[in-house]
Amino acid sequence: MAEIADRTGRDKKSVDEVLSAFTSVVTETVAKGEPVAIPGFAKFYRRESAARTGRNPATGETIQIPAKKAAKITPLKAFKDAVLGG
Repeated sequence: MAEIADRTGRDKKSVDEVLSAFTSVVTETVAKGEPVAIPGFAKFYRRESAARTGRNPATGETIQIPAKKAAKITPLKAFKDAVLGG
């Protein structure tokens, strides 16, 4: 937070308010099932998988795997290149 305030010339309280609002918007949007992409950084989305039949690898027994939802964040190319040096 302090680093963002220093780089932008804003006070920490303003930066905190903006980041808090950003977090709320992203969370609410993704909760509705809509993806949010921040160009050059990351994509936030909700992934849903349907119920399916699977197999227990230890016993070979057929089992029912329930449907589920998962929150996903995928780093985009520019971010990965900067972090990984690619």
